[in-house]
Amino acid sequence: MQPREKLCQTLENVQGTALVAFLTAGYPKPETFLDLLREISATADVVEIGVPFTDPMADGVTIQRSSQSALRQGVTLKWIFNQLESCSFKLNSPILLMSYMNPLLAFGLESLVSRMQNTGVSGLIVPDLPYEESDVLKSELNTQGLALVQMVTPATPKARLEKLCLASDGFVYAVTRTGITGGGSGLPEDLAQYLEGIKSLAKLPVCAGFGVRDAAQVKLIGKHADGVIVGSALVEVLEQGKSVGQFLSALRPE
Repeated sequence: MQPREKLCQTLENVQGTALVAFLTAGYPKPETFLDLLREISATADVVEIGVPFTDPMADGVTIQRSSQSALRQGVTLKWIFNQLESCSFKLNSPILLMSYMNPLLAFGLESLVSRMQNTGVSGLIVPDLPYEESDVLKSELNTQGLALVQMVTPATPKARLEKLCLASDGFVYAVTRTGITGGGSGLPEDLAQYLEGIKSLAKLPVCAGFGVRDAAQVKLIGKHADGVIVGSALVEVLEQGKSVGQFLSALRPE
């Protein structure tokens, strides 16, 4: 089974609402990365590893802080792959890399796909890569059956939404509101209609993120989507020195 197919199947097989958890690589400390990855993987159904970048335009202040901290401590895409290669335990969940395009281009797409395959990374989420410019990366990923997850927003026109749902691999990433990640403005009133509209077009699972912070929101989103994506709130838990495993477990609706 190809990695993108396994990613999709993992989400489809979850009883209840799937949980996709985001971790900035090397934050809060590089030496704790693999331990945190194992802890998160034990609870989350899918793990997104954020590749630190100097100009993360889609990220709010929380993830920006974590990204800058990781960069100062020498975390790079090469470092992430080296850490994954040295991993002595089996992860319970599929792994995705969430990266802006510049680090991927600097690494080299052929080398990128090779390292992804060798380290068990199932695919990519690239927030600043327009669908119209994704053919080259998509072709490279296709050689190894790796996923390129497409993101849609409430502002995406229906004709474009149809294209993105068709083009996505693994799942469709539904941004719950326009703007940047994190924040405390809550979920939009028309969330149900928005997510149901995506599900009517998508043949893959739909996972919703941006601003998810508690079990009540997970339960609400889970009525209309297959999974939820938790990022900024999880990074804040790390900032506070609390247990990410306990936090993620508490997000599961009773």
